[in-house]
Amino acid sequence: MVINMDQLNVIPFDNINMGSEDDPNTALHLQHHQPHNFDFDFDYPNNNDDDLLEPTSLSDPNLDPYEGMEFDSEQSARIFYNSYARRVGFSTRVSVYQRSRRDGSIICRQIVCSREGFRREGNENRSKRQRTVTRVGCKAQMTVKKQSSGKWAVTKLVKDHNHEFVPPDKVHSLRSHRHVSGSARSLIDTLQAAGMGPSGVMSVLIRESGGINNVGFTKVDCQNYMSNSRQRTLGPGGQAVFDYLKQMQAEDPGFFYAVQGDFENSTGNVFWADANARMNYSYFGDTITFDTTYRTNRYRVPFAPFTGWNHHGQPLLFGCALLLNESESSFVWLFETWFAAMSGRCPISITTDQDRIIRAAVSKAFPGTRHRFCKWNVFREAQEKLSHVYHSHPTFELEFHRCINVAESVDEFESCWESLLQRFDLSDNEWLQSMYNARQQWVPVYLQDTFFGEMSIMQGSDSINSYFDGYINASTNIHNLIKQYEKAMAVRHEKEVKADYDTLNSPPVLKTPSPMEKQAANLYTRRIFMKFQEELVETLAYLATVVDDTGSAITYQVAKFGEDHKVHHVRFNAFEKRASCSCQMFEFSGIICRHILAVFRMKNVLTLPSNYILKRWTRNAKSGVVLDEHTLGLPCNTPESLAARSENLRQEAIRYVEEGAESEHIYNVAMGALHEAIRKVAAAKKCGSAPVQTTVFNGSEQLQWCSLDEDEKIQELRAELEQASQRCEAYRTKLLSVMKDMEERKLRISVKVQNVRLKMKD
Repeated sequence: MVINMDQLNVIPFDNINMGSEDDPNTALHLQHHQPHNFDFDFDYPNNNDDDLLEPTSLSDPNLDPYEGMEFDSEQSARIFYNSYARRVGFSTRVSVYQRSRRDGSIICRQIVCSREGFRREGNENRSKRQRTVTRVGCKAQMTVKKQSSGKWAVTKLVKDHNHEFVPPDKVHSLRSHRHVSGSARSLIDTLQAAGMGPSGVMSVLIRESGGINNVGFTKVDCQNYMSNSRQRTLGPGGQAVFDYLKQMQAEDPGFFYAVQGDFENSTGNVFWADANARMNYSYFGDTITFDTTYRTNRYRVPFAPFTGWNHHGQPLLFGCALLLNESESSFVWLFETWFAAMSGRCPISITTDQDRIIRAAVSKAFPGTRHRFCKWNVFREAQEKLSHVYHSHPTFELEFHRCINVAESVDEFESCWESLLQRFDLSDNEWLQSMYNARQQWVPVYLQDTFFGEMSIMQGSDSINSYFDGYINASTNIHNLIKQYEKAMAVRHEKEVKADYDTLNSPPVLKTPSPMEKQAANLYTRRIFMKFQEELVETLAYLATVVDDTGSAITYQVAKFGEDHKVHHVRFNAFEKRASCSCQMFEFSGIICRHILAVFRMKNVLTLPSNYILKRWTRNAKSGVVLDEHTLGLPCNTPESLAARSENLRQEAIRYVEEGAESEHIYNVAMGALHEAIRKVAAAKKCGSAPVQTTVFNGSEQLQWCSLDEDEKIQELRAELEQASQRCEAYRTKLLSVMKDMEERKLRISVKVQNVRLKMKD
């Protein structure tokens, strides 16, 4: 890839003195990780917001890196290289990087062997302690650069090392392969609260893990964590955060923040959400992710965002938290505070890590919400708990992933899981048994009946931390947190605006003459349409065969030509134009599947029925939501309030036009009411828009103005319009009844014709 030197803050790799991990004199753009801060988690990568699919380069755990290899994100590349390093027997660290001068995001990253470079010679009297020589000038490294497609490609790779590798039974002691996981932290916190010291805690962890090799970190890591947990505060930078929150609330009446605990000493939990995040939740709050990556990646700052997906499939922010206290009551407080800030409307689904404390808090705060564990957190923990299996059976990891990701039905998963346990002699493994008991909360085939807003069931929550990817990471401290937070917000907003522009101004190329494809192209955002188009085009290779035509719904068997072993079943009600598929793609992603579309094609359903158009994926996803100004805390004279009122009036006007144009009589009534309403609004403006009192009409507050006579006329016209609407509904019901009767007659005639044919054959 050619880098434009005018657009980038470029640091030529060859001209940088790499220095040592302990050298404070680093170059301006040298991303420097001190040993006590750097930690690598095996959690699988976050996806770029332009590609929600799982990176194919990670599908084979034994795959070696090569030049040209592509990843969905920088983090994906880091994790892959570190996983490769663990298998080979060396440790890694991140080195220099380049930032884009346009938006400040990282566009190039070098990942090196931890023994790269040499420690800089300094004053011998600076430290009396003799330090172990860890840098030996190793040249092994992998450089990845961001491509125009959004992918990250390997542009330079050096595999040769000038030192010996660490054997498999010692590799867990290398720094990049050590981390205190969320489950281990919970256990350490519990034991520490009971008065147990580091030695006792480590003994318990070794016993619970089945050996020191399976713990995943050393006694020193345990001691450091226990020490940090006693001293965890926001520190001197905490006041800057609180000053920022106060300033934002003063400038933005819709800005919300809350603090739990000691505000003055900066030791409490903090939550905040701006008006934009709260309003976005009203449009896209059907599924959320609570990201606690800081707990497994040893972030300096315990930063935890609430995120979701917008109508372009891009990450969306619903609020942020700083968590200094990780007790169950603290998480309950956070969830309830967030819930109050988001207008008290529960999401359909929530994704978190599988930590016991978070699980308990979610069940208390969101009892009616479907709770899913991040699948890639489970895979990361598997590498810790089953490290002995990974080392002794190189193919286990690949087969384990296939069992989880490839199974298309519950029966297929159950059979594959049982086979896996038998072949690798793991029937008595306690961790696997515990994860199997919780399978309905992380295995994809058990979750496909619930909406999670992802393009594919196989995607499976691997994008849990994608909103702040590249902006907030293990090196971010409290002093630059807010700056990076605002930068990420600005870039994400710019990407959404660009996606809106592309949707409106770049019509997609249609691949079929189908009216349904043209309809979808005008309804969906560009990216969602591309996914729908993919499903529609695939129907050309699928055959639908009737297997049961008794009752009101017909059952079809749908399979790709030549793949009869992969069958899905679709139940279709021709009268209601409703269908359900065994793959449950629509329930999971909100996009209709190729199997139902194949049945629609067979039955000449030429356009998408309205019940298969999920508004949150359409161009008009941000219209038609009635926002409650009092709930959002927006005063009546704010721009947000004006926008909300304008949006509500616009939607009411659209509905008024649709209903008022149904017939000539209703049109005349509607036009008269509209003229009367215009006159009344003008009179109200002359009166200074002063309401006399508030009354309730149809469950919503309405204002009574000066003239009661005018109000009575409006009520009469509204009643007349309501009566006209009721008559239309009666006509519609009667028409549906006639159509149903015709369908039944058609069916009876078809049966008679069939009987006559059979008799003629006899």
